[in-house]
Amino acid sequence: MAVLAYSLGKREINHHFTIKNAKLISLVLVILLLVFHTALRYYGGGDSCERLLSTGRYLGENVWQPYGCMMHKYKSIEAKTCLAEKRVAFIGDSRIRQLFYAFIKIIDPSQRENGIKDFLWYPEANNSMKERLISWTHEGSPKPDVVILGAASWSIKFHSGSSESVQQYKANLTAIAVHLEKLTDHGEVYWVMQDPVNEQVLSENRKMITNQQLELYNDAAVDVLNSSKRNGRSRVKLLAASRQAALETIAQSNDGLHLPESTMNVGAMVLMNSLCNKLLRPIDGSCCQTLPPPNLLQKLSACFFVGSAVALLVLHVLGDNHHRRLAPPDVESLEEKKPATAVAPLGPKAPFQALCKMGIIMSYFYLCDRADVFMKEQKFYTHSTFFIPLIYIFVLGLFYNENTKEFIPVYMHVRVLVAAYLFQTGYGHFSFFWLKGDFGLYRVCQVLFRLNFLVLVLCVVMDRPYQFYYFVPLVTFWFVVIYATLAMWPQILQKKANGSGLWHLGVLAKLLILLLFICIFAFSQAFFERIFSIWPISTLFELNGSIHEWWFRWKLDRFAVVHGMLFAFIYLVLQKCQVLSEGKGDSLFSPKISNLLLFLSVVSFITYSIWASSCKTKTECNEMHPYISVVQMLAFILIRNIPGYARSIYSSFFAWFGKISLELFICQYHIWLAADTKGILVLIPGNPSLNIMVSSFIFVCVAHEISLITNDLAQVVIPKDSVALLKRLGAVGLLSLVVLVLAKGSQPTPGA
Repeated sequence: MAVLAYSLGKREINHHFTIKNAKLISLVLVILLLVFHTALRYYGGGDSCERLLSTGRYLGENVWQPYGCMMHKYKSIEAKTCLAEKRVAFIGDSRIRQLFYAFIKIIDPSQRENGIKDFLWYPEANNSMKERLISWTHEGSPKPDVVILGAASWSIKFHSGSSESVQQYKANLTAIAVHLEKLTDHGEVYWVMQDPVNEQVLSENRKMITNQQLELYNDAAVDVLNSSKRNGRSRVKLLAASRQAALETIAQSNDGLHLPESTMNVGAMVLMNSLCNKLLRPIDGSCCQTLPPPNLLQKLSACFFVGSAVALLVLHVLGDNHHRRLAPPDVESLEEKKPATAVAPLGPKAPFQALCKMGIIMSYFYLCDRADVFMKEQKFYTHSTFFIPLIYIFVLGLFYNENTKEFIPVYMHVRVLVAAYLFQTGYGHFSFFWLKGDFGLYRVCQVLFRLNFLVLVLCVVMDRPYQFYYFVPLVTFWFVVIYATLAMWPQILQKKANGSGLWHLGVLAKLLILLLFICIFAFSQAFFERIFSIWPISTLFELNGSIHEWWFRWKLDRFAVVHGMLFAFIYLVLQKCQVLSEGKGDSLFSPKISNLLLFLSVVSFITYSIWASSCKTKTECNEMHPYISVVQMLAFILIRNIPGYARSIYSSFFAWFGKISLELFICQYHIWLAADTKGILVLIPGNPSLNIMVSSFIFVCVAHEISLITNDLAQVVIPKDSVALLKRLGAVGLLSLVVLVLAKGSQPTPGA
């Protein structure tokens, strides 16, 4: 009865919650979120720079997160570059002096507080401070580019917290504010709000400095500076973020008045971001950044997508041509679908409809990661935020389990790590070529289009080099290597090998030659760089003018594809020789061998995990990874497939995700993460758990739709007729060459 109820419940859910309905829901969510964030920005007031200076929270104990934007952690060389031509003045009491010390230590970490003499001591907002400011406003006098000032605690102390002192403070600050506004004509001015105190540990001569008094002085400063607006807005910026941080850390103060060093570092880093982000434009510093206008290619791509929408509208008006969308073939694996002859071919509207949808999706990408519409926050790891979503997904995967009557291909379960994906790439393509022997140009172009279409569009729309999406160049490179290895003379297929066992040695010889080439490249970085630095090949593999990143990524998993090809060869030979028992419920080998292999696999799996968690340095792990990652992959494969009961059940939920794994990997750069993976996209501010659920739901729906769009366009772009295909490839090659030549000619000459 329970099983029947479970099956009926799952059938009911599947009936109503289809992928089509999920995409409609995600589209509605995106529209609502766009309206919400636009209204929040318009009615909520303030840009990312104001949010940086005013509000935020701690992630963990020491990581400060401004509200809705990412704060870059500046290093000495960056700070010196930003401030090289700037004169910065700190004016105030001992707490402003603390901020001054923290700011200087960002520029020069070796500085000691007792060696810094440039602080301007003005502990009260009075005539002395005003005269100093007036001296900077005189014609011809040297003016600071940045002024950071604040004062109140001494006024409270000298006047014992009287109400008259607040009024006097307000009057003095009113007189000072006029000159502060004048200084904003030349540079930036920050008024630092008063931080709270820990009243319980204040000394007797400071007991009158209460948090209530400090709030009165803060309110007076806000009233005065907001009333001194010019052109409807005060240009004196209020720095309140350090006060927000101090509310959580003041209990750690030694004397109750001066904040811990870590809290002052927050204030100093907030200042540095406010001053430097707009100048240096760090990727992971979205606060206070002005957005660059779209470049020519981005504008042309927008025109192209708009043109496709217009063409679709014209065709729709002229006549409605229905077409049936085919299921996308998994051309990266052995499961390539045969052409559906019974299904009507795609109509003339199909490519324009696909491009129109792609244009809408790319607009979402641009809004998420190139426009200042949605918020972004920095990544921060906690056990709960990492494991709770994994548990949630695991439960869903178990819910959608199915019984299978045939052996599930091993490569379907090896998609977790990049090395495992490359292993699967070697396994899948070797299996296809070995069994079918189809080395035709049509399939090659299908695979290359499937791998690269999304990335090439993103390179244009998001203004990023091809190598930025390193995984696609990596998989594309290895596919070409696999094809070349198996297609070169002599072509050895299963049919040929069945006639003579010696052909199996020929396959092993090919794999050995491939392994030797890999070793030569791996152990000679100079040779590797010389090969891949040849133009125009270098344009595909360079990142920021260097191929070092490509060298690192290639070397990290250099044996994974060969391992996959070798595994496929051994498996298919054993399968052909009927050594494996692949029947439902049967162990893969004899009981003794199965139990031994299963035991060794479990031990190896656990041992690898222990080694990975205890590895001392990232460099050490990277050096060992190419040699031992195959242990973890083989262990997983054997654990998953040796027991018959485990092999007869699979998760349709996980299998569905496996079909769009490439799109998921690429899309997460911009619409799940943000700032080119440096941060997290915030669609639902203030609720991280709900945000990750909503953003993930939209992200998965988009990835699936892109997979279908790619399939539709592949049928149009890549004709099956060989002559037509060659002509189209020639045109594409010529166009690419022209673009590369123009791009090379537009690059600045080194040293110019």
